[in-house]
Amino acid sequence: MKSNGCACNDDKLRIGEGRKGRKNQNKKERNKKSVLLSKSTAITQHSIILTHSSLCSLPTPEKTKSLSPLGLGFPFPLIQYCTDMGANSLPSTESNLDLDEQISQLMQCKPLSEHQVRALCEKAKEILMDESNVQPVKSPVTICGDIHGQFHDLAELFRIGGKFPDTNYLFMGDYVDRGYYSVETVTLLVSLKVRYPQRITILRGNHESRQITQVYGFYDECLRKYGNANVWKTFTDLFDFFPLTALVESEIFCLHGGLSPSIETLDNIRNFDRVQEVPHEGPMCDLLWSDPDDRCGWGISPRGAGYTFGQDISEQFNHTNKLKLIARAHQLVMDGFNWAHEQKVVTIFSAPNYCYRCGNMASILEVDDSKGHTFIQFDPAPRRGEPDVTRRTPDYFL
Repeated sequence: MKSNGCACNDDKLRIGEGRKGRKNQNKKERNKKSVLLSKSTAITQHSIILTHSSLCSLPTPEKTKSLSPLGLGFPFPLIQYCTDMGANSLPSTESNLDLDEQISQLMQCKPLSEHQVRALCEKAKEILMDESNVQPVKSPVTICGDIHGQFHDLAELFRIGGKFPDTNYLFMGDYVDRGYYSVETVTLLVSLKVRYPQRITILRGNHESRQITQVYGFYDECLRKYGNANVWKTFTDLFDFFPLTALVESEIFCLHGGLSPSIETLDNIRNFDRVQEVPHEGPMCDLLWSDPDDRCGWGISPRGAGYTFGQDISEQFNHTNKLKLIARAHQLVMDGFNWAHEQKVVTIFSAPNYCYRCGNMASILEVDDSKGHTFIQFDPAPRRGEPDVTRRTPDYFL
């Protein structure tokens, strides 16, 4: 996959000098495999592509759900959007009512107290402990890529993709770092996981790590907003429990990064002890760090962690495990999604105008009951006031 020239996409593992002997790889220009039509639909084999602007309406195609049940004006009623109690909501208890209030607060981009975060993460840990390293997910589901603390764009994603609990979501990691609102972003997603545990799946990305978050912003943001590192520690302890991968209807394998030369079958992944900090190398590291490449076979990754893998590798993995598609995140792609390996691998990126300067679109992938694929692209939400951040994080993005 080619580099797009944005400094934020220069992924590096900042652990000492990383793996020695690694060389930068020159990636060839990839021909686009789809034609993107603004405010229209285009068919790419079994997929439908929708492009959507946050400031204009998009006609709802036949057999697809409404993209904006609350209207397209912005700002919109965020509180109602994710907490409105509909027919598919879970039964309310006193605990759920408290959680609904917290979600309403978070949807106003207001962080919870340290005590509330600690209690929330303890509840989340109990739920996540029961989930598999290869978490089964049923369709319909909406698959999302990196968010990176861009809270208002996450709210836009929910506005376009559908509200809870009527829409199922699968997030493939990297909720924190780089954006200004990592605390609010990850707290909201964890709150939704606790409130609607069967409706949302949250996987681990390479940024859900103690070491990475100390370099790329989340640690500093916690210090700035809470005056200490307790919330950072609470969340990074919770990250150890996040599932590593998910499997949609036994056909779509979802993960943050990519494949590993140490992993041939999904059962290999199921046997991991995932409750640990992300290692610097090995199969667990590879799942969160690797990238597809135009060249065949395994290659040394310029990131300093994980590998590059070619079409022959992904085809063999899909065949062995009876998969139809590998969906992953981890790389900035300017159209919000990018096909690779003859449409056996797709990269999904859900942070528009990444780092508030890269100019990219974002996308989400809807998988319907019949396992059809619909990509929905969207632009960034209108900018909000930005916090005063004196320390700028490095331009190497992971």
